[in-house]
Amino acid sequence: MRHDTDLQAWLVRKNGPLAGTRHLMRGTTLRVGRSPDNDIVIEEAGIVSAHHLEIRRQGTCYLICDLNSTNGTYVNGERVVEKTIEPPCTIRLGIEGPELTLLLDSAPSSEMDQTLVARAAPVPALPPPQPGAAPAIAKEHELLLSSAVARARMLRKRGIGDQTTAIMRDMLNTALHRTSRKFKIVIAALAFALAAVSGYGFWRIEDLKKEKAGLDAQIQNIETLLEKAGQDPAQTDQLIDRLDRYEDQARALQSTLLYRVGVREHEELVGREIRSLMAEFGAETYSIPPEFLQEVNRFIQRYQGSDRPHMQLALGQARGDLETMREIFEENNLPPDLAYMVLVESALSRGESSPAGAAGFWQFTPETAKAYGLKISKGVDERLDIRKATRAACKYIRELILDFGAGSSVMLALAAYNLGPTKVKQAVRKVSDPIKQRNFWYLYRARALPEETREYVPKVIAAMIIARHPDRFGF
Repeated sequence: MRHDTDLQAWLVRKNGPLAGTRHLMRGTTLRVGRSPDNDIVIEEAGIVSAHHLEIRRQGTCYLICDLNSTNGTYVNGERVVEKTIEPPCTIRLGIEGPELTLLLDSAPSSEMDQTLVARAAPVPALPPPQPGAAPAIAKEHELLLSSAVARARMLRKRGIGDQTTAIMRDMLNTALHRTSRKFKIVIAALAFALAAVSGYGFWRIEDLKKEKAGLDAQIQNIETLLEKAGQDPAQTDQLIDRLDRYEDQARALQSTLLYRVGVREHEELVGREIRSLMAEFGAETYSIPPEFLQEVNRFIQRYQGSDRPHMQLALGQARGDLETMREIFEENNLPPDLAYMVLVESALSRGESSPAGAAGFWQFTPETAKAYGLKISKGVDERLDIRKATRAACKYIRELILDFGAGSSVMLALAAYNLGPTKVKQAVRKVSDPIKQRNFWYLYRARALPEETREYVPKVIAAMIIARHPDRFGF
């Protein structure tokens, strides 16, 4: 009969390229994350933080602690910060990230000197060769080669070479113990080929990283020049044309297979969230103008400081109203994150009004409200009705998006919601090129938009980022 003292704690990967791999908890603490200094390195998933979680053994109990990860830690579907857990249980890094199982099991019959124990899939037995058929060794060679390539994919990742070595060692040992001398030569050749390919890949990846670093330096230099005041339109156009060329080269390099599988780029939270929103709005840009990023960070700090009561109201007492608005935007086939514009307009305060007579959640003037079907009379003001006002806002924003055409039209619609479509059109028509008139990032860099709008759009983006991750910003 087996006693509990014979059991040891293991983490078993349930998905990803190393599904089925068992990690033994040798000490009292086991750390999991993307950084190479973790006990278990999971670098194949960007959702995993550098230091994501720790599991601590306390006597016969186990405590899981989230290490302030970006996407959270989930135990049996429940998000946790610190919790006592009992094996067996399922642990997920991020709501849709890598999944592991914590379980108790006996130690393997053969001791391993690796944290990772990789179980290679058995090569099936082959029938005796038939006349005219290819030799069995060739068939087995193909099977083992396929298995080796699949399990050696982690060689293309930097920082987890120890795990790759364990996988390959286990596979080669299996092959060498059950094959003929001739096949051992094939395996040795395979190992040499894998090492050569890995060495070339590492060298080429380093070369690509240097090339991209050079392009990024050129791009940042041009962005700095564009921020300087007093530039004439011709000089601005020349700089932006150079910027476009460098960005095209950087994108092409970034899209190569070797770069995508061999390089993991790191960007701070605000920059990542801006890119995520731009992808949602169809306004992707390789380089975020430094001034725009600074403005977004400035407004985030303001929401954490002097404007904190407004954000606390919106994300606390009025959170249900905010969710209702998001649902209405989705019903109208608009990006639901556009609902967060209301945080800048009124901070979800029904009584908010402006000197121009704008009132309600979406700060409609009486004329605009009536134009989009809202009733305003002595006893009725539908600007204060959350559902009716939000549906009217959806109609207005949809018209603005259609009015400004393709490309980054959502960003231009944000500008027009603040300034009014007529004034935005007057501003963009100062640019002679009709294509550039529809490019928000060109207009922003060329300072074609009024200062009020250049502040309004980053403020909306800042509100969106906080609303998407309130816990990361102290709300």
